[in-house]
Amino acid sequence: MAAHLSYGKVNLNILREAARKELREFLDKCAGSKAIVWDEYLTGPFGLIAQYSLLKEHEVEKMFTLKSGRLPSADVKNIIFFVRPRLELMDIIAENVFSEDKAHSSRDFHILFVPRRSILCEQRLREQGVLGSFINIDEYILDLIPYDGDLLSMEYESAFRECYLENDQTSLYHTAKGLMTLQALYGTIPQIYGKGECARHVANMMLRMKREFAGTQNQILPVFDTLLLLDRNVDLLTPLATQLTYEGLIDEIYGITNGYVKLPPEKFAQKKQGEASKDLPTEPKKLQLNSAEELYAEIRDKNFNAVGAALSKKAKIISAAFEERHNAKTVGEIKQFVSQLPHMQAARSSLANHTSIAELIKDITTSEAFFDNLTVEQEFMTGVETDKVNTYIEDSIAQKDPLIKILRLVCMQSVCNNGLKQKVLDYYKREILQTYGYEHILTLNNLEKAGLLKPQTSSRNNYPTIRKTLKLWMEDANEQNPNDISYVYSGYAPLSIRLTQVLARPGWRSIEEVLKMLPGPHFEERQQLPAGLHKKRQQGENRTTLVFFLGGVTYAEIAALRFLSQMEDSGMEYIIATTKLINGTTWIKSLMDRPESQTP
Repeated sequence: MAAHLSYGKVNLNILREAARKELREFLDKCAGSKAIVWDEYLTGPFGLIAQYSLLKEHEVEKMFTLKSGRLPSADVKNIIFFVRPRLELMDIIAENVFSEDKAHSSRDFHILFVPRRSILCEQRLREQGVLGSFINIDEYILDLIPYDGDLLSMEYESAFRECYLENDQTSLYHTAKGLMTLQALYGTIPQIYGKGECARHVANMMLRMKREFAGTQNQILPVFDTLLLLDRNVDLLTPLATQLTYEGLIDEIYGITNGYVKLPPEKFAQKKQGEASKDLPTEPKKLQLNSAEELYAEIRDKNFNAVGAALSKKAKIISAAFEERHNAKTVGEIKQFVSQLPHMQAARSSLANHTSIAELIKDITTSEAFFDNLTVEQEFMTGVETDKVNTYIEDSIAQKDPLIKILRLVCMQSVCNNGLKQKVLDYYKREILQTYGYEHILTLNNLEKAGLLKPQTSSRNNYPTIRKTLKLWMEDANEQNPNDISYVYSGYAPLSIRLTQVLARPGWRSIEEVLKMLPGPHFEERQQLPAGLHKKRQQGENRTTLVFFLGGVTYAEIAALRFLSQMEDSGMEYIIATTKLINGTTWIKSLMDRPESQTP
């Protein structure tokens, strides 16, 4: 089922299997037939660990979404609540349990907290008078979820907000715990590098947890050579820019959640010749996106301008393969052709899907609005007129364009200018509040607190120095056959990935000055390995680095790291982990107060 997780340098299926085993053990604790009541947010992440078939094998007969009022009827012995430790969810559970108790006195209730038990939540259940109704109260530690052969995410959507606005370090504790689980399965990671306050906290917690387990030596040969912890606020610019890779654009335009995307159905309707197309489907088309699909693995990290050529090349190969049937003369040849048919048909349907998606995206990327927006972004990134009010932003506010688009651009201008002059900042704030409503003053305040939109405090703007030293802007980026990571934004090389690249070669010592300009400390730690576990590196064998983004990572950054892994001379393979997969829109949304009143 999850074969694509084991293709890479590190077999992430081991992690998935460990998570499945724990789930089975918990389900078997509750003997008899079961109904699961899901906290809706968890269904996506759980789907990546276990399909319904696994739950069915363990006598799960019904599944419901957690909502207030009565539970739907189900003839089962056990009712299990799978929930995040949130107080507001405890009130709903109490309501559910009360309504059930009256109807069925013989039912057993269980609760499974994901990813941690919470004393506060149990206290709330006690206050509501239902704590005694639960036979099992347990926790299911789902920290890092394998998304693909080289990608892990905690899907902890509020991590950035908690760390930078609320000063709440819960997500950092979960990160450290997740990394300890990873080390238990894949061996101790000998070298840890980091940049940023949160990175420092996570490294400290990991080292403390290791000391607490000092008696037990990890005897697994290390799979990872290095761990790099990066704070999102070290590079606030990258997520604000529009991603220009195929996968990045799908996420920017339609949003990828838990590996799935929902697309407008009309492009995917199978029209038969001569039939009127009046019965178009109305349900969005839901597609799974990961490297298990051969074509997607091939094109997802390409710059969108190179996708068309790749698709037409693939179309020629597929039609040539189907033409082969005319050449199959002997029984043996026909048999061989027939045996390849399922694979060829899957390839043809995959090609049809991606051609439709590419057409949908092309309609947007060739529009004048998209081009104008991108031009302004690239002017900011190259340092053109970042210190005065931008006329394009002014016009966009006047036309009442979506607020998130405005906020992304204004924040980008602020980041590229090391803050805005007070006069410029006040002007933007006034225009935004007068056009979109005064309730957004809270959001502007949050963006300021997170360092995204701030007044200029010193007269010196460090961004040009950082840009030049780290070569963040490359003129004439080659989009078709890239030779540098800047192709993922058609010219801009993500700062976070440049730091990763320089760390591998020639090392961070060469950029000490720039590191000091970026927020938070940078550090290096070593973890002692038990004797006999030091790797003997074979000639030409690549080193493996786990890059952990604290506060979120974009698909374009992931594409840039995959590009570095594939480079002939890099000698390094990257596995990517993060608290959440983000894009500029979801990231800004997480910092907004009352974002539900905001149209996307």
